[in-house]
Amino acid sequence: MEYAGFLKQSLVDYPGEITAVLFTRGCNLRCPFCHNPDLLIKPKNPAPPVYDMEEIAAFLKERKGFIDAVVISGGEPTLQPQLKDDIKRIKELGYLVKLDSNGTNSTVLEELIRAGLVDYVAMDIKAPLEYKRYLQACGRLSSGDFFQIRNSINLLNHLSDVQVEFRTTVVPILHTPQDIEDIARYIEGASRYTLQQFNPRVTLDPAYGEVVPFSKEEMADMAKLCNPYIKEVRVVNI
Repeated sequence: MEYAGFLKQSLVDYPGEITAVLFTRGCNLRCPFCHNPDLLIKPKNPAPPVYDMEEIAAFLKERKGFIDAVVISGGEPTLQPQLKDDIKRIKELGYLVKLDSNGTNSTVLEELIRAGLVDYVAMDIKAPLEYKRYLQACGRLSSGDFFQIRNSINLLNHLSDVQVEFRTTVVPILHTPQDIEDIARYIEGASRYTLQQFNPRVTLDPAYGEVVPFSKEEMADMAKLCNPYIKEVRVVNI
Protein backbone atom coordinates (compact mmCIF):
# COMPACT_ATOMS: atom_id res chain seq x y z
CA MET A 1 0.00 0.00 0.00
CA GLU A 2 1.14 3.54 -0.71
CA TYR A 3 0.92 6.12 2.07
CA ALA A 4 0.20 9.81 1.55
CA GLY A 5 2.34 10.92 4.49
CA PHE A 6 5.18 9.59 6.61
CA LEU A 7 6.33 11.28 9.81
CA LYS A 8 9.59 9.63 10.79
CA GLN A 9 9.52 10.52 14.48
CA SER A 10 6.85 11.68 16.90
CA LEU A 11 6.78 11.96 20.67
CA VAL A 12 3.06 12.73 21.01
CA ASP A 13 1.08 10.23 18.92
CA TYR A 14 1.47 7.16 21.17
CA PRO A 15 1.66 7.91 24.90
CA GLY A 16 5.01 6.89 26.33
CA GLU A 17 6.47 5.69 23.03
CA ILE A 18 8.63 7.15 20.26
CA THR A 19 6.80 6.53 17.02
CA ALA A 20 6.75 6.81 13.27
CA VAL A 21 3.39 7.89 11.82
CA LEU A 22 1.89 6.73 8.51
CA PHE A 23 -1.01 8.56 6.88
CA THR A 24 -3.44 6.83 4.53
CA ARG A 25 -5.44 8.72 1.91
CA GLY A 26 -9.23 8.62 1.68
CA CYS A 27 -12.05 9.04 4.19
CA ASN A 28 -15.75 8.23 4.13
CA LEU A 29 -16.62 11.26 6.29
CA ARG A 30 -16.36 14.98 5.51
CA CYS A 31 -16.02 16.65 8.90
CA PRO A 32 -16.03 20.41 8.23
CA PHE A 33 -13.39 20.98 10.93
CA CYS A 34 -11.01 18.31 9.54
CA HIS A 35 -7.37 19.39 9.92
CA ASN A 36 -6.10 16.94 7.25
CA PRO A 37 -8.33 17.85 4.28
CA ASP A 38 -5.56 16.99 1.81
CA LEU A 39 -5.91 13.32 2.82
CA LEU A 40 -9.64 13.01 2.13
CA ILE A 41 -9.75 12.61 -1.62
CA LYS A 42 -7.54 11.78 -4.59
CA PRO A 43 -5.07 14.61 -5.17
CA LYS A 44 -5.09 16.87 -8.19
CA ASN A 45 -2.10 16.82 -10.51
CA PRO A 46 0.71 17.03 -9.78
CA ALA A 47 0.31 14.32 -7.16
CA PRO A 48 2.16 14.77 -3.86
CA PRO A 49 4.90 12.33 -2.85
CA VAL A 50 3.80 8.85 -1.77
CA TYR A 51 5.62 6.28 0.35
CA ASP A 52 5.39 2.57 -0.38
CA MET A 53 5.69 -0.24 2.13
CA GLU A 54 9.12 -1.32 0.91
CA GLU A 55 10.55 2.12 1.66
CA ILE A 56 8.81 2.23 5.03
CA ALA A 57 9.96 -1.28 6.01
CA ALA A 58 13.55 -0.42 5.14
CA PHE A 59 13.38 2.66 7.35
CA LEU A 60 11.86 0.71 10.24
CA LYS A 61 14.56 -1.96 10.03
CA GLU A 62 17.22 0.74 10.16
CA ARG A 63 15.61 2.57 13.09
CA LYS A 64 14.90 -0.48 15.24
CA GLY A 65 15.87 0.38 18.81
CA PHE A 66 15.33 4.11 18.28
CA ILE A 67 11.61 3.92 17.46
CA ASP A 68 9.19 1.87 19.56
CA ALA A 69 5.93 1.98 17.64
CA VAL A 70 4.16 2.81 14.39
CA VAL A 71 0.94 4.82 14.27
CA ILE A 72 -1.35 4.41 11.26
CA SER A 73 -3.64 7.39 10.79
CA GLY A 74 -5.45 9.11 7.96
CA GLY A 75 -7.82 9.72 6.36
CA GLU A 76 -9.47 6.52 7.51
CA PRO A 77 -7.05 3.56 7.49
CA THR A 78 -9.71 0.83 7.68
CA LEU A 79 -10.84 1.71 4.14
CA GLN A 80 -7.56 0.29 2.80
CA PRO A 81 -7.73 -3.39 1.72
CA GLN A 82 -3.99 -3.89 2.33
CA LEU A 83 -4.06 -2.54 5.88
CA LYS A 84 -3.96 -5.95 7.58
CA ASP A 85 -1.01 -7.16 5.51
CA ASP A 86 0.95 -3.98 6.16
CA ILE A 87 0.34 -4.18 9.90
CA LYS A 88 1.45 -7.82 9.90
CA ARG A 89 4.71 -6.74 8.30
CA ILE A 90 5.23 -3.97 10.83
CA LYS A 91 4.52 -6.34 13.72
CA GLU A 92 6.99 -8.87 12.29
CA LEU A 93 9.64 -6.15 12.57
CA GLY A 94 8.93 -6.01 16.30
CA TYR A 95 7.01 -2.73 16.57
CA LEU A 96 3.97 -1.79 18.60
CA VAL A 97 1.09 -0.62 16.38
CA LYS A 98 -1.46 2.10 17.12
CA LEU A 99 -4.44 2.63 14.83
CA ASP A 100 -6.37 5.89 14.56
CA SER A 101 -9.93 5.40 13.30
CA ASN A 102 -13.33 7.05 12.98
CA GLY A 103 -14.97 3.74 13.93
CA THR A 104 -17.03 3.29 10.76
CA ASN A 105 -15.63 -0.19 10.12
CA SER A 106 -16.10 -2.23 13.27
CA THR A 107 -15.64 -5.47 11.31
CA VAL A 108 -12.08 -4.58 10.35
CA LEU A 109 -11.34 -3.28 13.86
CA GLU A 110 -12.48 -6.53 15.40
CA GLU A 111 -10.51 -8.60 12.88
CA LEU A 112 -7.29 -6.69 13.62
CA ILE A 113 -7.83 -6.94 17.38
CA ARG A 114 -8.62 -10.67 17.34
CA ALA A 115 -5.52 -11.29 15.22
CA GLY A 116 -3.36 -9.48 17.80
CA LEU A 117 -2.23 -6.91 15.25
CA VAL A 118 -2.96 -3.70 17.18
CA ASP A 119 -1.73 -2.67 20.61
CA TYR A 120 -3.55 0.66 20.82
CA VAL A 121 -6.70 1.99 19.15
CA ALA A 122 -7.70 5.66 19.21
CA MET A 123 -11.24 6.30 17.99
CA ASP A 124 -12.71 9.71 17.29
CA ILE A 125 -16.22 10.40 18.56
CA LYS A 126 -17.50 13.35 16.58
CA ALA A 127 -20.67 14.23 18.50
CA PRO A 128 -23.31 12.85 20.87
CA LEU A 129 -24.50 9.47 19.61
CA GLU A 130 -27.65 10.67 17.88
CA TYR A 131 -27.79 10.35 14.09
CA LYS A 132 -28.67 13.93 13.12
CA ARG A 133 -26.10 15.40 15.51
CA TYR A 134 -23.44 13.04 14.24
CA LEU A 135 -24.30 13.84 10.60
CA GLN A 136 -23.92 17.54 11.33
CA ALA A 137 -20.44 16.98 12.74
CA CYS A 138 -19.37 14.53 9.99
CA GLY A 139 -20.63 16.35 6.91
CA ARG A 140 -21.88 13.08 5.47
CA LEU A 141 -22.83 9.84 7.20
CA SER A 142 -24.80 6.79 6.10
CA SER A 143 -27.07 4.99 8.54
CA GLY A 144 -24.82 1.95 8.09
CA ASP A 145 -21.72 3.91 9.07
CA PHE A 146 -23.51 5.26 12.15
CA PHE A 147 -24.46 1.71 13.16
CA GLN A 148 -20.81 0.68 12.73
CA ILE A 149 -19.65 3.60 14.89
CA ARG A 150 -21.82 2.48 17.78
CA ASN A 151 -20.62 -1.11 17.29
CA SER A 152 -17.00 0.06 17.39
CA ILE A 153 -17.56 1.95 20.66
CA ASN A 154 -19.15 -1.12 22.20
CA LEU A 155 -16.29 -3.32 20.97
CA LEU A 156 -13.54 -1.04 22.20
CA ASN A 157 -15.15 -0.30 25.53
CA HIS A 158 -15.04 -4.00 26.47
CA LEU A 159 -11.39 -4.72 25.71
CA SER A 160 -8.79 -5.50 28.35
CA ASP A 161 -5.76 -6.51 26.29
CA VAL A 162 -5.58 -3.47 23.95
CA GLN A 163 -5.09 0.14 24.98
CA VAL A 164 -8.10 2.24 23.94
CA GLU A 165 -8.54 5.98 23.69
CA PHE A 166 -11.67 7.86 22.65
CA ARG A 167 -11.20 11.41 21.36
CA THR A 168 -13.39 14.38 20.55
CA THR A 169 -12.31 17.56 18.79
CA VAL A 170 -14.40 20.15 20.61
CA VAL A 171 -15.80 22.76 18.20
CA PRO A 172 -17.87 25.62 19.67
CA ILE A 173 -20.49 25.74 16.88
CA LEU A 174 -20.97 21.96 17.06
CA HIS A 175 -20.57 21.13 20.74
CA THR A 176 -21.76 22.37 24.11
CA PRO A 177 -20.39 21.32 27.50
CA GLN A 178 -23.54 19.21 27.92
CA ASP A 179 -22.75 17.41 24.64
CA ILE A 180 -19.29 16.48 25.92
CA GLU A 181 -20.75 15.16 29.17
CA ASP A 182 -23.31 13.16 27.15
CA ILE A 183 -20.50 11.54 25.14
CA ALA A 184 -18.62 10.72 28.34
CA ARG A 185 -21.74 9.17 29.79
CA TYR A 186 -22.21 7.07 26.63
CA ILE A 187 -18.67 5.66 26.94
CA GLU A 188 -18.85 5.34 30.73
CA GLY A 189 -16.08 3.13 32.08
CA ALA A 190 -13.65 3.96 29.26
CA SER A 191 -9.99 4.03 30.21
CA ARG A 192 -9.13 7.27 28.43
CA TYR A 193 -11.07 10.14 26.85
CA THR A 194 -9.17 12.98 25.20
CA LEU A 195 -10.71 16.38 24.51
CA GLN A 196 -8.88 18.13 21.70
CA GLN A 197 -9.14 21.89 21.43
CA PHE A 198 -10.35 22.85 17.94
CA ASN A 199 -7.68 24.46 15.76
CA PRO A 200 -9.09 26.80 13.07
CA ARG A 201 -5.78 27.13 11.22
CA VAL A 202 -6.57 24.43 8.60
CA THR A 203 -10.15 23.21 8.05
CA LEU A 204 -12.03 21.43 5.28
CA ASP A 205 -14.80 24.05 5.38
CA PRO A 206 -13.15 27.49 5.12
CA ALA A 207 -15.94 29.00 7.24
CA TYR A 208 -14.64 27.05 10.22
CA GLY A 209 -11.44 29.05 10.00
CA GLU A 210 -13.38 31.92 11.56
CA VAL A 211 -14.57 29.90 14.56
CA VAL A 212 -12.96 30.90 17.86
CA PRO A 213 -11.95 27.80 19.89
CA PHE A 214 -13.06 27.22 23.44
CA SER A 215 -10.55 28.67 25.91
CA LYS A 216 -8.20 26.47 27.90
CA GLU A 217 -10.28 27.20 30.98
CA GLU A 218 -13.48 26.13 29.21
CA MET A 219 -11.78 22.94 28.00
CA ALA A 220 -10.67 22.18 31.57
CA ASP A 221 -14.23 22.72 32.84
CA MET A 222 -15.57 20.26 30.26
CA ALA A 223 -12.99 17.70 31.31
CA LYS A 224 -14.29 18.00 34.89
CA LEU A 225 -17.79 17.13 33.63
CA CYS A 226 -16.38 13.89 32.19
CA ASN A 227 -14.45 12.80 35.28
CA PRO A 228 -17.33 10.89 36.94
CA TYR A 229 -17.61 8.59 33.90
CA ILE A 230 -14.06 8.08 32.62
CA LYS A 231 -10.93 6.72 34.31
CA GLU A 232 -8.60 9.26 32.69
CA VAL A 233 -9.66 12.49 30.95
CA ARG A 234 -7.02 14.41 29.05
CA VAL A 235 -7.16 17.84 27.41
CA VAL A 236 -4.96 18.65 24.42
CA ASN A 237 -4.78 22.39 23.75
CA ILE A 238 -3.41 24.02 20.62
